[in-house]
Amino acid sequence: MSTLTATIPGTNVSTSRRDQKARSMNRSKPLWSVLAWIVGVLFVLPVLWMVLTSLHSEPDAATNPPSIAAALTLDGYRSFFSAQPAAPLINSAMASIVSTLLVLCLAIPAAFALSIRPVQKWTDVMFFFLSTKFMPLVAGLLPLYLFATKTGTLDNIWLLIVLYTSMNLPIAVWMMQSFLAEVPGEMLEAASIDGAGLIRMLWSIVRPVAMPGVAATALICFIFSWNELLLARTLTNTVASTAPVFLTGFVTSQGLFLAQLCAAATVISLPVLVAGFAAQDKLVQGLSMGAVK
Repeated sequence: MSTLTATIPGTNVSTSRRDQKARSMNRSKPLWSVLAWIVGVLFVLPVLWMVLTSLHSEPDAATNPPSIAAALTLDGYRSFFSAQPAAPLINSAMASIVSTLLVLCLAIPAAFALSIRPVQKWTDVMFFFLSTKFMPLVAGLLPLYLFATKTGTLDNIWLLIVLYTSMNLPIAVWMMQSFLAEVPGEMLEAASIDGAGLIRMLWSIVRPVAMPGVAATALICFIFSWNELLLARTLTNTVASTAPVFLTGFVTSQGLFLAQLCAAATVISLPVLVAGFAAQDKLVQGLSMGAVK
């Protein structure tokens, strides 16, 4: 009887504490919601300002302070499309999509070997991949330019594809290694006992579990390739120039055409925004993999 009497009060105290903690968390939820909305608005506000500026005329866009209630016009977008942006947009799409596919084809087998079937000293291999990102990109511009000049690949879109692939591959291997490490080893062992080969395990077991991670990795690599400017500005001229290079053309010696620049930036940002919204669920799920154990 004494044992029961001692146990029940302790249980009541712990239950009361849990209830108090739950009530305090419920009271703090509105505050966290307000904070999340404030942070979200702060992130979206510059984008909305860019879109609004693109709908103003050049004199209204150049006023200081800017005129929010100025008349709206599509002159900035007309100037952008009259500059024939099709070729740079196609070059950016080709370089980003092809390099992303190549990165996935190389990163997934490497991550599989480093996570599900780990090789010896796999941590040293991961550090080697990470060390390739230590050197600033600008430090390699001169050797890359000389190489492109000697090999005749200057102003060639395939050179950008190779460089974007090598630039994004270390990041993709690191991300995919953490995603594939979430695949339960018991499932692979059961499939191996049932006679499934490597290809069957990859397609039937690893693929469904790691698909959110693949989507997140692909989207990040696509964004990095689409937004890259330094290599494209240095190694391309007219034939293989990309959208970011085309965007810098609106900053001329005659001045800064702010409305046209904002219109061009809005249009060039649309593919990334569309890809992000299309893969939103997979992206959130993929980036959260491994966050909770």
